[in-house]
Amino acid sequence: MRVAGTELRVHGTFLVLLAWVGLARWREAGWLGALEAVVFVCLIFGCVVLHEFGHALAARRFGIATPQITLLPIGGVALLERIPEKPVQEVCVALAGPAVNVLIAALLMGWISLTGGFPGVDAVSPPTVDLPVRLLGVNVWLVLFNLIPAFPMDGGRVLRALLALGTTHNRATQIAAGIGQFIAVVFGVLGLLSNPMLILIALFIYFGAASEATLAQVRAVSSGLRVDAVTVTGAQSLRMGSTLDDAVELLLRTSQKDFPVVDDSGAVQGLLSAGDLILALRRSPPQTPVCEVMRLGIPCVPQSMLFESAFRLLQESNSPALAVLDEQNRFVGLFTPENIGELLMVEDALASGSNPSHFPHPASPLGKGTA
Repeated sequence: MRVAGTELRVHGTFLVLLAWVGLARWREAGWLGALEAVVFVCLIFGCVVLHEFGHALAARRFGIATPQITLLPIGGVALLERIPEKPVQEVCVALAGPAVNVLIAALLMGWISLTGGFPGVDAVSPPTVDLPVRLLGVNVWLVLFNLIPAFPMDGGRVLRALLALGTTHNRATQIAAGIGQFIAVVFGVLGLLSNPMLILIALFIYFGAASEATLAQVRAVSSGLRVDAVTVTGAQSLRMGSTLDDAVELLLRTSQKDFPVVDDSGAVQGLLSAGDLILALRRSPPQTPVCEVMRLGIPCVPQSMLFESAFRLLQESNSPALAVLDEQNRFVGLFTPENIGELLMVEDALASGSNPSHFPHPASPLGKGTA
């Protein structure tokens, strides 16, 4: 579903959560109780969606689009087109989400006051508290939880923005990510001692912080770089009529793990990874054409695209590699996570030594940085 230019996606595990909540409540209170529980969970995630659209609307004020919002069992994730350039802008975007929950809580509090006030002490257990009161508590919790100074929560982004006032964006991100991972470890220990749900939250924070730190490092080392500066050239490709036997031969005699499948004109039609090849061999005879088992819709990028844009596309597409094309849209190489890792290791080695960081910026008839 698309809302105001943003695609709203619901992860499959969210439906599993609804089924689990409904079944658990059905065993206790029958169908009516199950329906009430499912509706309450949907209302909670409705508040989460509004929270994420708060980020999206604030980002739009600074000319930043939000292509996608994904709803997960543990919350929502708004994918911004880019990070706000100025720390003040990032603070505004980060706080816009919790501000929405504050507004919802204020409206609920007003409604509760108009309809008789809060229930007494004898009615504070979850099954008997009025729905607006329970939603009020949820929104207060969302505000407090999201302001924890740890990525990928909003508080972590506010912390990064404040740190960036006195240092580089990359350094601020590394510090904020480190703090976030420390908090995740604390949550994990508390989860082992008390509530297992904290372990899931700890994992979410820990890996979210690690991902943010890696992305910031990539941005720092790739500023101005184009795809052709780090493309794996000389990569072998397969033809549409090639068989699984042909793919096995290439896999064994090269170090390559991903093989684009091209047609007679050299246009990329798909991709066969080593993992896909092994699975195909278990299900199909060796004479099977690779075009029957290849991945379709493999992203293709021009040599002149900025490195950061290609890296973001690689993450969003969940593809093992990107096919790199020349000006005639012919396959010339691969853009892979392994090569990105090597780029980061080289930059780290240069930064720790006496040599200044330097990477080639090949000239292009399209002009530097043209996507």
